[in-house]
Amino acid sequence: MNREIKIGSKTVGDGHPTYVVAEIGINHNGNLDIAKELIMAAKDADVDAVKFQKRTPEVCVPKEQQNQMRETPWGYIPYLEYRYKVEFGEKEYSEIDRLCKQVGIDWFVSVWDPDSVDFMEKFSPVCYKLPSASLTDDELLIKVRKTGRPMILSTGMSTFDQIDHAVELVGQENLLITHATSAYPCDPQELNLKMVQTLREKFSCPIGYSGHEVGLVTSVVAVAMGACLVERHFTLDRAMWGNDQAASVEPGGFARLVKYIRVTEEALGDGV
Repeated sequence: MNREIKIGSKTVGDGHPTYVVAEIGINHNGNLDIAKELIMAAKDADVDAVKFQKRTPEVCVPKEQQNQMRETPWGYIPYLEYRYKVEFGEKEYSEIDRLCKQVGIDWFVSVWDPDSVDFMEKFSPVCYKLPSASLTDDELLIKVRKTGRPMILSTGMSTFDQIDHAVELVGQENLLITHATSAYPCDPQELNLKMVQTLREKFSCPIGYSGHEVGLVTSVVAVAMGACLVERHFTLDRAMWGNDQAASVEPGGFARLVKYIRVTEEALGDGV
């Protein structure tokens, strides 16, 4: 079974080093300087890639939520306006692309709608991530598959029937599936790490882990259970404003996480 895919210049899968992703997401709070600082901190922590999120807000925010008022760093504003404030455009992503190439770190995004795929294609990303919330969005799955780029499919909140349907739709070629539990932050008893093994038994593509827990140990355990990619949310400071900050890892913690993963890989041996 050839359980591997190529992301950028790296082969990801059994027998290869775990591909570690620092998920910046929207933890930059719409500030390019913070995003750059996070990229540099991720590079210092020795991760393989940083990931952002790309949305077309008027498509992704349900109509009934668009005008709901919300407390934000920009004042008390409608939710749709807030979503635009944290969304990077071509200028910012060009700068992110330049910096990542300069320091030698992969970058890619989770795409939330078809227009975002069209937008990202001009940057020739190393792969695309489909967020858990989009696992049942057939139109988006097909759109991403048609780019021919490697796909990472996250499975938080999903039933096995939904996962089966998505995998059947896009095929297992050039696909990596990540086990995830969509609670932010997630309690240990909800992590269900044995799902990594269940997914490995069921599918022939590489299986990874996207974690939203507090602490590092459980993400390292996922590697011991066969996860060949680990993704954790990344922030400069967990006390910063934003939904994902509390379930994120700070730079010092991320450097330790990478170290623990590398030690675990060495320690696992070959079973002979």
